[in-house]
Amino acid sequence: MVEIEHIAQAALAGDSLQTRSLTQDFLREQKDLASLPQPQTSDSRVLALSAALAELFATRLNQSAPVWTKSIGGVNEPVFLVKSALTMKRLRSLCEAESPLPLRKRKFFAPPNFLEFA
Repeated sequence: MVEIEHIAQAALAGDSLQTRSLTQDFLREQKDLASLPQPQTSDSRVLALSAALAELFATRLNQSAPVWTKSIGGVNEPVFLVKSALTMKRLRSLCEAESPLPLRKRKFFAPPNFLEFA
């Protein structure tokens, strides 16, 4: 069973193929996002991104996000979830301006359609 923190770890590692694959599996398995348990991790970046992803998926699926996501803050330094945003100025600007709100409010940046297939 895919845990949301596995998706967060893959995204933070910059492995976009693994991130997409895990997301598809996760959403196939997880029908009620509101009941998703909080990840048990000591890595604050993984926890913050897990909360952001849970909120993002819940919004897109018209579900309620897990209650625990409200108490999870962001990261100190901006994190770009698409490697090429670090070298492509226009992509970086797009990510900074239009990253989905659950990501952006925690300082994670990605294109507006990040993981949208899900």
